[in-house]
Amino acid sequence: MARDSQVILTNMCLVENDQGQFVMQIRSPERYAWDGAALPGGHVENKESLHASVVREIFEETGLTISNPELVGVKHFHTRGDGIRYLVFLYRTAEFTGEIQSSEEGEVVWVSREDIASGKVELADSMGDMLDFYFEENASELFYERDADDILQRVFL
Repeated sequence: MARDSQVILTNMCLVENDQGQFVMQIRSPERYAWDGAALPGGHVENKESLHASVVREIFEETGLTISNPELVGVKHFHTRGDGIRYLVFLYRTAEFTGEIQSSEEGEVVWVSREDIASGKVELADSMGDMLDFYFEENASELFYERDADDILQRVFL
């Protein structure tokens, strides 16, 4: 059995301020296959460290320079069809400098958990699961597996 496989490496970061809000990007439906509010993040580039990639992505998407991002877990699943493992390294930090700035990827805003619960902010696909994960104290892995009907089921581990 082969020990290597194809993998897509990405990251996301929950950047929190001292008012209990966190940064979300309202994704542009013209640019993305899925739209709604999402945590900022992106792909790890070739020969780039995981740490460097999350710092770079957060700056590119929000204008904030983060420091001391803490790796709090990983989200992963296998893509439909080709079965490539898709890994999202999940970071969290409350240390940053700068002011939020929107980009071509979408509008960047500070939101609270109450904004989401009230429906003021519409989340992108699977972001509810992601936020549940971030605020779950005993999980380090968010895995999606397909059931017998090929429907993804979330599992916190």
